Amino acid sequence: MKNSKLLNKNYLLVILFSLFFELTTQSQEPIDIWNIEKKTTENINLSDNLEKKIDTQNSIYKMQNSKDDELGIEEDQTLITNNIKIVGLFDPAENGLDINMWSNSNGDQILNIFKRINKMDLSKDASEILNILMLTNAHYPEINISKEQFLELKSNWLIKNYNLKLIEKYLLKNQIINDHPELTKLLVNDYLSRSEIKKVCNFFSEIEGSIQDNYLSKFKIYCLINNNKKEEAQLLLDLKKELGFENKFYEKKINYLMGYSSQPNIEISESTILDFHLSHRTNPQFKFEPKDSTSKLIWKYLSTSNLLGSIKDIELTDIDKINSIEKATHEKHYAEKELFELYKRFQFNINQLLNIRESTKVLSAIESRALIYQGILITTEIENKLLLISALKNSFKNEGIENAFDLELRIFLKEINEKEVPSNFTSFYNDYIDEDKTELTNIKINNKILHQSKLINYFKINEAPKNITKDLNDLLKKIKKNKKYFFSKKDIILVEAFKSDGIKVSDKYKNLYQINESEIPSDIQIFIDSGDMAAAMLRIVEVIGQDEIKDIDEDTLYFIISTLNQLDADPLRNKILLKVLPLKV
Repeated sequence: MKNSKLLNKNYLLVILFSLFFELTTQSQEPIDIWNIEKKTTENINLSDNLEKKIDTQNSIYKMQNSKDDELGIEEDQTLITNNIKIVGLFDPAENGLDINMWSNSNGDQILNIFKRINKMDLSKDASEILNILMLTNAHYPEINISKEQFLELKSNWLIKNYNLKLIEKYLLKNQIINDHPELTKLLVNDYLSRSEIKKVCNFFSEIEGSIQDNYLSKFKIYCLINNNKKEEAQLLLDLKKELGFENKFYEKKINYLMGYSSQPNIEISESTILDFHLSHRTNPQFKFEPKDSTSKLIWKYLSTSNLLGSIKDIELTDIDKINSIEKATHEKHYAEKELFELYKRFQFNINQLLNIRESTKVLSAIESRALIYQGILITTEIENKLLLISALKNSFKNEGIENAFDLELRIFLKEINEKEVPSNFTSFYNDYIDEDKTELTNIKINNKILHQSKLINYFKINEAPKNITKDLNDLLKKIKKNKKYFFSKKDIILVEAFKSDGIKVSDKYKNLYQINESEIPSDIQIFIDSGDMAAAMLRIVEVIGQDEIKDIDEDTLYFIISTLNQLDADPLRNKILLKVLPLKV
């Protein structure tokens, strides 16, 4: 059974020594639902790995011993040090950043800025900039902050941002699974909760070297079995047990999957999503009834594995079960249509349907929602229908499950002609009619306004006009002759961006506008002057905050662009300019 007994003693000692470090380092106030309320702003080969480790160690040994001169050794050590300190996904040049952008950063200031940022629900634009900043290849800051603290900042941001593709790419490209165990667990748990076993095991197959975290090691062993590499899985499990690993539940499940036991183990564990998956896979007759206390990951797993019971079989008197289904619908584990089909089964008399507002005062919350929903279906008068729709939405919001009435809400609203919406429901209608507002992308050139003119093509990649200096000065000449032209802040932003790039503006046009240098916050200017690019960029993220770039006032936009001009972060600056300057249709 145990392949480890067949190993050469010396080889076993190497393995045990290697894995020794692996295992030892390891309620809301109730509201009136009838009030109109505006919407507020988820194949590792062990022997190959060991051989790679040994080969790597031998190659380093040979390399160091083949160089007799001290300078060669120092160069190699410097290279190794640099490789350790540079972790990221993006080339700094892609966005005009610098590999040393964190070198002058003070850890105390960085931590304080992050503390404030973490309290915000960042907009898409702010998140994009923070992604670039955190995932650009750069040396770690070293002043008043440890490597571990800095990596934790990265990890916490990625967890909050919850971009699984980005997380996987970051972990695998840099092979920093052991530096980010919580981030790795988030990734594999989410994949498994979606029943995407292949994705989970493909991820583990690309990990180089050993895994220190116990939970992730259990995942690795399971994936070896899943990929029919049972001998390697058994070897790794035996080695872990030799070093003190013990988990009876896990071992029973593994023994069944390995074929050592023909009797299914029907014990179910909800302690982790991996344990729950093993409970399901090792029990051909698996059945599980989720409760309110059941974790979101397990609810998702049940949904994606088609293990949730049919709503058609639910008794209307089972209020607790219906309540669980409402919450599961909010989490998108049940389709909204299924929940509302359940609401249709409730029986109400004519008087209740004609006096819905009064009737809900004596009904339970679930019964009230069912009555209101049925009322929406039979009501034809627009204002009454909107009143019922808003009341149903408010009822869900009061329970903290507003996403349970999301898609169906928009379906109802799209059946109503916007021109027929009463003025007291206009805000409600506009807030919920569209899930996503498509960003305008077609640029319309207007040469009568400087910042909307053909000059903006300069900021497009590979589309910079050849005669930009002449074109700029020609337009400024026309503007100077036009006494009625108002030189806006966006015009100033455009010209200052050109000047920052070394494009000469004739002295004749100096008096077209004035610059107030004090508009840049003093702390950002200090960061710029001290060469602390990263801290200045973090402050830009904080300033943008919850707002999209296009919605920021022109004075704030001016100092953001001015900051990027001084930092020479031209590619990033150009992306922002193309979002805010052109006229889009």
